[in-house]
Amino acid sequence: MRLPGHLPLFWTICLINGVVLVAAALLLLFSPARVSADAVPSEIVVIGAGLVVMILTNALLIRWALAPLHRLIARLEDIEHLEPTELPEEGSGPVLGIARSVNGLLERLAEERRTGDARALAAQEAERHRIAQELHDEVGQSLTVVLLGLKQLEAQAPAALVPELAAVRESARAGLDDVRRVARRLRPGVLEDLGLTSALAALATEFADHSSASVRRSFAPGLPALSQEAEVVVYRVAQEALTNAARHADARAVELSLHRLGDHVVLEVRDDGRGFTGLTEGSGLMGMRERAALVRAELSVISQPRHGTTVRLKVPVDTAAEVGA
Repeated sequence: MRLPGHLPLFWTICLINGVVLVAAALLLLFSPARVSADAVPSEIVVIGAGLVVMILTNALLIRWALAPLHRLIARLEDIEHLEPTELPEEGSGPVLGIARSVNGLLERLAEERRTGDARALAAQEAERHRIAQELHDEVGQSLTVVLLGLKQLEAQAPAALVPELAAVRESARAGLDDVRRVARRLRPGVLEDLGLTSALAALATEFADHSSASVRRSFAPGLPALSQEAEVVVYRVAQEALTNAARHADARAVELSLHRLGDHVVLEVRDDGRGFTGLTEGSGLMGMRERAALVRAELSVISQPRHGTTVRLKVPVDTAAEVGA
């Protein structure tokens, strides 16, 4: 028996009760069972047994009708882990309506979360750009002026002070290089000027210059163009993965690759470091996941003790185009 899909829950229960009562009335009308004016014990037993059967039948039918609702409630108790359309749309009437409404709500919440993440990450990139610009224009220029001044002082200072001034000048030069490196990390200008592969190549070179690990890079030719948002996500994930390899993995070799796999552009950062078991959702990994979700990409981290770690990001080409549109 299947109830009409549009029937409210109240009328569903009334219909079940009505069916049970009608069945009981028909049984009394057309069965040999009769009740006299002065009920005898056998008649009382029959009526009692019939009443018990009616109650049990009614309870079983109502339980059957409400089973989808109970399953729905059980799934909703873990709603924070549900994804859109993950709630089963079963049952009929209000139960089906609730499931569809909740799936619609989850879809809207997911879209709003993606929009909010996009705005937050855009604001973060804008703030990175502002800080990088200030470092370059203000701190960098100030240090440049200090370097020029120290160089002039060296030419005029007594011979005994020249080594000390040279050491101070080298410290200022090292500070200027650090400021420029931080500015480049905050704002990958090469990404805007030369594209994703050139930015990743520069990132790999910088990593090799400041790490004991060697870097092997492999970029497939003819990769499809990604949106600006997708390129920033790929660059930041590669940056975070290389940083983790340098700080935590104790790796001797790192491989950075970018290639196409079906309808996806795939970034892989693979190291031969010590690896780990039991992935911990730290701020770095959480940031990578949030960025991947922004362009509907898939992020996976595979690691085994003494067998290194692989960070893989799969960016859908069609999604990237749609986001950039």
